[in-house]
Amino acid sequence: MDDFASFARLLEALRPWLNHLVVVGGWAHRLYRFHERANPPAYGALRTRDADVAFSITAPLDGDIAAALRSAGFHEEHSFEHAPPITRYHLGAGNRGFYAEFLVPLRGSRRTRRGRLDVTVGIAGLSAQKVRHLDMLLVEPWVVRLSNNEGVPVPSPLDVMIPNPASFIAQKILVRKDRARDKQAQDALYIHDTLELFGGELASLRTLWRDHVGPALHQRGVKSVERLCREQYGAVGDVIRNAALLPQDRIISPSRVQAVCMYGLDAIFAAESRVEREVP
Repeated sequence: MDDFASFARLLEALRPWLNHLVVVGGWAHRLYRFHERANPPAYGALRTRDADVAFSITAPLDGDIAAALRSAGFHEEHSFEHAPPITRYHLGAGNRGFYAEFLVPLRGSRRTRRGRLDVTVGIAGLSAQKVRHLDMLLVEPWVVRLSNNEGVPVPSPLDVMIPNPASFIAQKILVRKDRARDKQAQDALYIHDTLELFGGELASLRTLWRDHVGPALHQRGVKSVERLCREQYGAVGDVIRNAALLPQDRIISPSRVQAVCMYGLDAIFAAESRVEREVP
């Protein structure tokens, strides 16, 4: 199925709850191109078959979201190793179609509950997964308006929340060690492309990080982001080399990926003391 048509089906089913939901992951990155501050490049966005939708566990989600999804043609696929089960909401037949997953922040450790890891929660008829470092994606989200003008076939325009780019990038930095090798490379390219999209907004993204996202984290988390930026992008490594191989519509060198990332990450996340030292 056409991915924007499938995504539109998801958004239309979720329309009554969109003011409490944040589209994260790969679809957030695709939607960045529709934001008024973006400077879209000539190359295409990375595509993904799954849509990740996040919300606060305290969000007032009245009604039955799962029932709305079923009415829109989605069907549920469960993994019963956890209770409630990890659930994907699929559109179309087979394992290659579009699907959505719902996520909430993980607070504390994944403590065991009756012999099972406590990694899911049931809310508004949904089974949502608990994910570490997700809470920062809910801080100061940005909004994009989607309609047929953007190629999203919805009956009427709707506003969709996405993470602000500072939160999006910082979360990718923090979760890298828990990601599979191919996902690490994909995330590195997401970071590179997001920095290019918002290259003219680095100063405002630094202010957003300093005044809103950073204060919402534990100070240890802020220091971790500063340190990991240098560790992950201070030199060309295997993750960056693999990231440079991913695009199908452009040629990009590993050194270019590394240089763009390090410049942008320093501009947004570097400690004030180092920024002051490096000013000519």
